[in-house]
Amino acid sequence: MKNTKLINSEISYVVAKLGHFDRLTICDAGLPIPAGVQRIDLAVTEGVPAFMDVVRTVVSEMEIQGVELAEEFKDVSPELHEKLLGFFESVAIERGKPIPVSPVSHEVFKENTQKSVAVVRTGEFTPYANITLKAGVVF
Repeated sequence: MKNTKLINSEISYVVAKLGHFDRLTICDAGLPIPAGVQRIDLAVTEGVPAFMDVVRTVVSEMEIQGVELAEEFKDVSPELHEKLLGFFESVAIERGKPIPVSPVSHEVFKENTQKSVAVVRTGEFTPYANITLKAGVVF
């Protein structure tokens, strides 16, 4: 058994296969997932698992070049948006590398999920709780 935080075999496999600039999306329970993109559905019930729990765990095993999120997130769900930005600020400090955050319109965000290697669906019911992680390199 793995001795790390991320024990979900499907997500672990996807993260292990990511190359530079590949994308992995983590979303709330309502984001449409494009046909042809791998769906990893973790949603059990409202709030389980929580968006931030999944983000923290995936980021613990992934080199992050940047993140993309919907610009509407900030206005519609400001508390979770601030928590997410604070988390990435702390990760950037811990890793000694900036993590650029790119806000785009929700429509563009949904279109861009077509470029993701996989989409991880959580049980989050907070509107716009969606993020795409762009893989970096460790050197």
